[in-house]
Parts: sequence; structure tokens; C-alpha cells
Amino acid sequence: MSAAEAAGHGYPRGQYVDLNRVELLEALQDEDQTWERLAARWSVTNPEPPWKVCLDATCDALSAVGALDSLERRHAEDELEEVYSEIPNPERQLLTLAHIMLSRGLVTEEELARQIRTVRDRLEAV
Repeated sequence: MSAAEAAGHGYPRGQYVDLNRVELLEALQDEDQTWERLAARWSVTNPEPPWKVCLDATCDALSAVGALDSLERRHAEDELEEVYSEIPNPERQLLTLAHIMLSRGLVTEEELARQIRTVRDRLEAV
């Protein structure tokens, strides 16, 4: 029995997602750019990050078109919890979704890096 099965998950680790580490995502985790820190930097009092709605909508859209079933995504998030344990939710959920999308070929690492640069440029322009 695997550690995940012993923990009560009932499935072997790696069944839902490639558990190989993604350097780009680990670098993001290491930056510790959590909403809590960013909100304080910009004096925002809303505890919910503005991108959380988009994250949830992306998960729903992927499920609706059959690209990533919600239950499979949750299992994959569980499998990746240790990989991204240094960052809290919802940031962890964002990193795990990116990891799953990379693992399934829904986005390339180059496309993701480009989008990250675009977002950073927007934030730094403020």
C-alpha cells in the first residue's frame, strides 16, 4: 500500500498527474508572492485575491469541456500538495492547476512563462 493509500486517499501517488517537479512553478513558490503579502503591499483589505474568481472559472471551464474533470483535478491537487507545501491556498491551488495543465499538455512551459511575464509587467506598471 502506498503512502497516499495509507493516508486514506485510496489511489496510488501519481495516478492523476505527473509528479515531476516543474522548475518554473517551484521558482514561483520560492518567491512567496502570496496574496496576503501583495495585499499588504498595496493596502488592499479584501482577504480574497481578485484572481480567485478566474481560477475557479478556469477549473469549471476545463471540467465543462472535458479537459480536466473536477474530481480528477481535486485528486491531482491532493497528489501535488507535498510538492507545493511551502505556499498556502489559494496560491497552492493556482500552482497545482498550472502543474496539471502542463502535465496534460494543455499549456506549454513557454506559454505559461510568457503569461507570467505579462502579469508581472501589468503589476509593476501600477
